[in-house]
Amino acid sequence: MATLRFQALKEASNRSAVKFEETDKKSLIFGSNVFNNKAMKQYLTSDAYKGVQDAVLHGTKIDRKLADYIAMGMKEWALSKGVTHYTHWFQPLTGATAEKHDAFFETSYDGSDPVEKFGGGQLVQQEPDASSFPNGGIRNTFEARGYTAWDPTSPAFIFGTTLCIPTVFISYTGEALDNKIPLLRALSAMDEAATDVCKYFDKNVKKVTATLGWEQEYFLVDKSLANSRPDLMMTGRTLLGHTSAKGQQLDDHYFGSIPTRALTYMRDLEQECMLLGIPVKTRHNEVAPNQFELAPIFEETNLAVDHNCLLMDVMQKVAERHDLKVLFHEKPFKGVNGSGKHNNWSLATDTGVNLLSPSKTPMSNLQFLTFFVNTIKAVNDYEALLRGSIATASNDHRLGANEAPPAIISVFIGEQLTKVLLELEGVTTGKLSPEEKTDLKLNVVGKIPDVLLDNTDRNRTSPFAFTGNKFEFRAVGSSANCSNAMTTLNTIVAKQLKDFKVAVDALIDSKGLKKDEAIFNVLREYIKVSKNILFEGDGYSDAWEKEAAKRGLSNFKTTPQALKARASKQALDLFSEMGIMNHIEVEARYEIELEEYTKKIQIEGRVLGDIAKNHVIPTAIRYQNTLIENVRGLKEIFGKDFEKIAKEQIVLIKEISSHIEGINTKVEEMTEARRKANALTDAHKMADSYCEKVKPYFEIIRDHCDKLELLVDDEIWTLTKYRELLFTK
Repeated sequence: MATLRFQALKEASNRSAVKFEETDKKSLIFGSNVFNNKAMKQYLTSDAYKGVQDAVLHGTKIDRKLADYIAMGMKEWALSKGVTHYTHWFQPLTGATAEKHDAFFETSYDGSDPVEKFGGGQLVQQEPDASSFPNGGIRNTFEARGYTAWDPTSPAFIFGTTLCIPTVFISYTGEALDNKIPLLRALSAMDEAATDVCKYFDKNVKKVTATLGWEQEYFLVDKSLANSRPDLMMTGRTLLGHTSAKGQQLDDHYFGSIPTRALTYMRDLEQECMLLGIPVKTRHNEVAPNQFELAPIFEETNLAVDHNCLLMDVMQKVAERHDLKVLFHEKPFKGVNGSGKHNNWSLATDTGVNLLSPSKTPMSNLQFLTFFVNTIKAVNDYEALLRGSIATASNDHRLGANEAPPAIISVFIGEQLTKVLLELEGVTTGKLSPEEKTDLKLNVVGKIPDVLLDNTDRNRTSPFAFTGNKFEFRAVGSSANCSNAMTTLNTIVAKQLKDFKVAVDALIDSKGLKKDEAIFNVLREYIKVSKNILFEGDGYSDAWEKEAAKRGLSNFKTTPQALKARASKQALDLFSEMGIMNHIEVEARYEIELEEYTKKIQIEGRVLGDIAKNHVIPTAIRYQNTLIENVRGLKEIFGKDFEKIAKEQIVLIKEISSHIEGINTKVEEMTEARRKANALTDAHKMADSYCEKVKPYFEIIRDHCDKLELLVDDEIWTLTKYRELLFTK
């Protein structure tokens, strides 16, 4: 097996960057493979075009006749670009995307008269097997029917020779079986609640859109090197491997010169993104060796989520052309930074206003404060649920690892804005005097833009930070679908805005307060009750963990703990009230996420046991035999003095034996712990058992293996080493 490692190293070392040239300016090719407004105007009738626009902007239904016209135009556009197949592209609860390709091709009953056919029926609905995707018990194996239905708010696109139609995925009985449906419902709830609140400040606002700008971190590893590691192939991370002498301690990779192969890959990837209408803008080296990041321009949240899902697929496909492997795992390598996917979230009106960006007028700033404080209050009330939305087996490795936000959810707003909230906390209860109104407008609210000029520092230890004109949810994992986090965030803020309007209207109607007075009074109370969630210090410190406990904040360090909030009474009531998910849908997702956690730890345990017993131990024994032969030779030459001369070799033989015994013992114990866990029938108890009884063996077994890596002759070690994976450019 060592020959595989050295063959992979030879291949990787001899590679040069793949030749690549941009076909045209980004602005000219952007969206060329998207059935966007430009394409629709060209290929659709005016009625069909209006039907799509009404569906996108107002949520109106598209009737079957109109769907036929839209399908006809979409087909002609696709055929003009060499497309041969179409697929409903959806996001089942696997965390990945799914697709089934059908040809634009049909014949008559006798096989004659072949034609390219694609009608409204094929556009609007298809029928994949619902029982074959995670469903949390909603569907039995013998109840296979499920439907994908067209989502006109996310435009169809071409990838390769396939027309991809973004769709939702529902069961035969109507429950959501995907990530998109709850997100669309949450965005609709946010639109309604935020628009109602906006009318306090501007009667012309008719729609509020939640926007998202994700930052995708990832590692690039040579394909041959990645394929030489069974753990990387099977789990996406290295389950063992001694840290490299040089890692990221010199801080020389972050924002450094991008390696040639990586840069060529990025250029190729960006061209594919431009064709697909994904507005990627930023690229750079991240902190760890061979770690990188790309980020787009902000988009409407549903489209941004679709684009991120598509991007992750495109990244892998483009990487194949460059003999590279993309690693999205949150912690693929021990001892260097892992990867996240920061979700930058804001709200924008159809009048062109960012609701989380102050301006020069007190009225606009009062609007900013309203949405700013309500967001903080929402996070304060639902911090455990927000933590649960980003809980996965892989993200557990990253959160709180002194490289990413801690598992404790808190909000960072900066020293200056904290002072503003303290001043607002002192607002008089009830009606305000003319002097207080003037002081608030001129000296508190009016000066917020000036305050923000000095509020430019960032707290990278905060999971949820205000960064000038948006909130940055930094705790989302790099491999995650953004839907979970964005569905939860938009739902809790929509709920909070809804409650806010009820409270303000009550003060206006029953207490006779003016609108501004009522708003100030409600905000004052929200600030008082939301203090616990605000934290400006070091989120990595032990002191914060103790302080957070005093404040009553949750600190769920593992996924099974964190997921409990996903099926709590608070969550069930919230999602039901806001029309996002019914109890069956919420509880099904809880079951699915527990099962996914269990399966991932189960797979990692099996792979680790396999590598430890079939790679590490045989290699160690082989080297040990070499040492034994050496000691025998020394005994023959030096006789009774051999023990003194062979002292170091004998110590090494004993040390290797000790680690081999440790691996064998712990792998057997881990296997037995898995057997006991597998016998449990309750999903949460099984996940807990894998977390508490199985997973702890991983580090113990790894430690023995990593020690052997340092002892055994490098020439016979079979597993590609960290220095080779991280520093082969």
